[in-house]
Amino acid sequence: MSQSIIELKDVNIYQGKSLVLSNVNISLNKGEFVYLVGKTGSGKSSLLKTLYGDLELTEGTGWVVGHNLRELTWKTVPFLRRNLGVVFQDFQLLTDRNVNENLKFVLKATGWKDEKLMDERIAEVLDKVNLKTKGFKMPFELSGGEQQRIDIARALLNSPKLILADEPTGNLDPETSDEIMQLLFHISRDFDTTILMATHDYMVINKYPARTIKTEAGHVIDNSRITI
Repeated sequence: MSQSIIELKDVNIYQGKSLVLSNVNISLNKGEFVYLVGKTGSGKSSLLKTLYGDLELTEGTGWVVGHNLRELTWKTVPFLRRNLGVVFQDFQLLTDRNVNENLKFVLKATGWKDEKLMDERIAEVLDKVNLKTKGFKMPFELSGGEQQRIDIARALLNSPKLILADEPTGNLDPETSDEIMQLLFHISRDFDTTILMATHDYMVINKYPARTIKTEAGHVIDNSRITI
């Protein structure tokens, strides 16, 4: 039986008082890789922000990694975020500290205390993204592709059931984009991690086909049976 990681039913999503997406009904299962596409301003970011608790859900039913989005408070949002990872287009690494310190910052922020366990976990995730020797590098010493791999490593720190990737190949050249896509599919397949990836890059979608959902005209359309 498939385990549901994201379940939205009859959901309306607002930015302030403006309705951005209405009557959203989507379900993503454990280990599934899904693209989220749509024009700029069509609601992709608002949907992602709702899923990681940055936008309050006030209408409809929403569950993400076992957390009821309607019941989230500022105290419980961190518990939701410990079960998911977010990968950004612009990496958002802290520029004043090295890779290891960037990753340790996240672990401490999510409740880790033991220094030895933190060091072991950091070594594990850097190994998963093939950057085992880069822990003492500063972000500016890394290529764009390496910074994106560090961003993915950061998202893996708490062994999340879900990764939300917002345009992770948006600032990368085609060859580096290929490497990042292969890494994301490997994580989804080998660690049974659900990945929802927002993208504008249809070349990537054509090369690495997967189920696709689309934000359009205030709705979310599940294109899982449509070839792009």
